[in-house]
Amino acid sequence: MKEWDKFSEIKSAKGVWLTDSKGNKMLDAVASMWCNVWGHSNPELVKSITNQSKKLQHSSLFNLTNEPAERLAKNLVKISPGMHRVFYSDNGSSAMEIAIKVALQYWKNIGEKKKIQIATVENGYHGDTFGAMSVGYVPQFFGKFKKQLFSTIQFPVPNKYRLPKKFTLSDYQNQCLENIEKRFSKSNTIAAFVMESGAQVAGGVIIYPKEFQKKISKLCKKYNVLFVLDEIATGFGRLGSMLQYEEQKSIPDIVAYGKMLTGGYLTMAATLTNKKIYDSFLGEFNDWQHLFHGHTYTGNPIAAAVANENLKMYQKYSLIKRIQRTSRVFEKFYQEISEIDIVGDIRHRGMLMGIELVTNKKKKTPIHPKKSINKIFFEEGKKQGIYLRTLGNIVMLVPPLAISEKELDLLLIRTIKTIKSARSQVV
Repeated sequence: MKEWDKFSEIKSAKGVWLTDSKGNKMLDAVASMWCNVWGHSNPELVKSITNQSKKLQHSSLFNLTNEPAERLAKNLVKISPGMHRVFYSDNGSSAMEIAIKVALQYWKNIGEKKKIQIATVENGYHGDTFGAMSVGYVPQFFGKFKKQLFSTIQFPVPNKYRLPKKFTLSDYQNQCLENIEKRFSKSNTIAAFVMESGAQVAGGVIIYPKEFQKKISKLCKKYNVLFVLDEIATGFGRLGSMLQYEEQKSIPDIVAYGKMLTGGYLTMAATLTNKKIYDSFLGEFNDWQHLFHGHTYTGNPIAAAVANENLKMYQKYSLIKRIQRTSRVFEKFYQEISEIDIVGDIRHRGMLMGIELVTNKKKKTPIHPKKSINKIFFEEGKKQGIYLRTLGNIVMLVPPLAISEKELDLLLIRTIKTIKSARSQVV
């Protein structure tokens, strides 16, 4: 904390560019924490916010409803195969807390009281609240709270860059899946399996091998375990498809959305369930089957209005096709980035790239400088005119989804310069 004695104050933003109080411009390489879709100050999104704010700013969903929230729920169910109803919250961590509570209470509602455990994957991330930390335990983030977290059953994830000795990626993937099935077959106490959809993002940009997620979903169905997916950072185009679970052919029982839901303009999240789960919460008052969970700003009409406009724009501008085309720009720079002596691995899918920094390429030794890598890369990136953040020894590029090919090209050129200029400070 002592390293950060002052901060750049952002005064305005337009497109993919942030402008600080001194007039310096930085390309937003992290999409304002992975949520910006269309760039800043988009007139269509701003207009939707302005128009709704003139009519209804906020009204509770407790015993009431509002048109933007109703319309958004219909839109979300329409684009989400297998989903039936929507529960709103105001951030990704909350959306996952809700998903966990719903999964656990579902079994109680149908009389299966032994189903009380949550299974998950190692090094996953689902947010910073206590339930989210429990199911998404990243040791370097949450180690100080370990004794306060509830226990989960964790399974390893195949990482092609860091495989156990004498294993191929295929062999290790099969072993991971066999471990999951073995545990499932011996226990009838597992309520749900929770994982990020498509890739682990905050856990180091670990992209799952082909069919890994699909096979887990099949095991969940086979052994009567609820399949819960977190698409907060990976859905809505970030990995190149609208919904990763559809791309991965792994329809969940519960899924959580956030971040890009409103285009990155207002805070909002949503937890969706299938009909089987929703119906289990329907009952008479004295049955006590209802979900005791609520948020003041649940279904906020301004946030819902901009989310509806955002979803409309995905179709209007064929954003997913645009992402698939633009993301090829990353590939042009693979070789140049990999040739930098402190770059150990490059992991990329859609509009997400992780560049792992090492001190020794052969030994794959992660960089651990005395000063935080995050601080070093922020300062060096700012000199190059880009806003960068790292997670541990991973340089992450997570630009606004609608970034142009020319702008992405510029971002990668400047990122390479930043890595090279930061080298002497991190080795």
